[in-house]
Amino acid sequence: MAPDKTLVTINPVTRSNGLLKVEVEVSGGKVTDARCSGIFFRGFELILQGRDPRDAGYYAERICGICSTAHATAAAMALEDAAKIQVSDNAVLLRNLIFGADFLQNHLRHFFFLGLPDYIDTPEIPPFTPHGAQRASLPRAINDRMMEHYRESFRASQMAHEMTVIFGGKAPHVHGIVPGGASVKPTIDRVTRFGAALEEVHRFIVEKYLPDAMTLGEYYPEDFQLGTGYRNLIAFGLFPKPGHPGIWTFPPGIAKDGMLEEVDQKAIQEDIKHSWFREQPKPENPWEGVTVPDLEKEEGYSWVKAPRYRGMALECGPLARLWVRGDYRRGISTLDRVMARAQDAKKISEHMKEWLEMLHPDAPTYTPFEVPKNAEGIGLTGAMRGPLGHWVRIEGGRIAHYQIVTPSAWNFSPRDGRGVRGPVEEALIGTPVADPANPVEVGRVVRSYDACLACGTHVFEPGRGLTAFQIF
Repeated sequence: MAPDKTLVTINPVTRSNGLLKVEVEVSGGKVTDARCSGIFFRGFELILQGRDPRDAGYYAERICGICSTAHATAAAMALEDAAKIQVSDNAVLLRNLIFGADFLQNHLRHFFFLGLPDYIDTPEIPPFTPHGAQRASLPRAINDRMMEHYRESFRASQMAHEMTVIFGGKAPHVHGIVPGGASVKPTIDRVTRFGAALEEVHRFIVEKYLPDAMTLGEYYPEDFQLGTGYRNLIAFGLFPKPGHPGIWTFPPGIAKDGMLEEVDQKAIQEDIKHSWFREQPKPENPWEGVTVPDLEKEEGYSWVKAPRYRGMALECGPLARLWVRGDYRRGISTLDRVMARAQDAKKISEHMKEWLEMLHPDAPTYTPFEVPKNAEGIGLTGAMRGPLGHWVRIEGGRIAHYQIVTPSAWNFSPRDGRGVRGPVEEALIGTPVADPANPVEVGRVVRSYDACLACGTHVFEPGRGLTAFQIF
């Protein structure tokens, strides 16, 4: 490192889900290099081997408590693909409502609880202290109003979680999304309670969440120039349309240089050159990829693998999802991600009202099926932070191979074998840092991606000779 450069380490990044370490080099008041490290060693790809495929969702949900319905959905879709079955329209609606409610609680918590303290003056009392100096630019009246909304958001996100429970059975880690459909019937009582809560949460989003996000854009216009990154985006399909197999409410797509193209799952590969996993001859598609930890690997600096699409590092999240659908194309930046996530919450809550009206109390919610003895299946879905994929291979009626590629792996991946930075690493380049001892600006860029590193990392099985890992 050159003498005029300062190394800044944030470990862990606070107000994020999971343990994330960010290192940046600062020179001339700007970030000139960056590394993102998933330092929380866990996961489920190896745990799932040998299990009954019907249990995959229950295990996979434990990857993350903030977005567990995403893994339940992807796991169910993967087994349904392997078994070649189509779930009923009523099941599609119920899954969409359960999943949608989990989306709303996530988006509300991200904006108010995790992100907003970067932009407002918070009280000089715990849990807000100690905190670094913030360059808050809000008038006092607006700051106080947003602080009040911060408090109110806890009730709104709680109600969204309660909505998840109505059709999901519990939260987190729902029981309502199962291979073959949904397990909770849409009784009149449940539909009524869900609808009442949805109306209140939707009102909070429209009247407080979305206006507050727009206020940040008004008072912090410079953050529309931060965190631009590669400007290439990826989204998987989200929320199937009932009665229209293969059609999505939010369509899949790749946005490259402003042009849209279809997603080819065969073009997805995971590079592990700088991940703490045993080296492979080349990047592999999840069908061939393996998970073998190697903490002694000299080039490694993260437990996160590096997903690439035709060799490209792609950004994902609500901004990518709305960009592909054509709903939001103002730009790609720190505040664009914040704005897009707020609009994502509004649009999802509006679709949920439509889905609720389409439910039929007497229509079937489950399609019986037999677990195939030998088969392969893929479950691709959008999730709170972007595209989520589950790949399963079944042999002798048991899981023989399971790979998971998460949104945070796309965003927070380390460099690949060609030295190409991950999307967040690239987005940090050029970020101004007024005070290296208090890099508030770095935190804003990182948190705009809604970091969740619990799902980005993997696990080992004790007792298989990996003694170096027993300390974890």
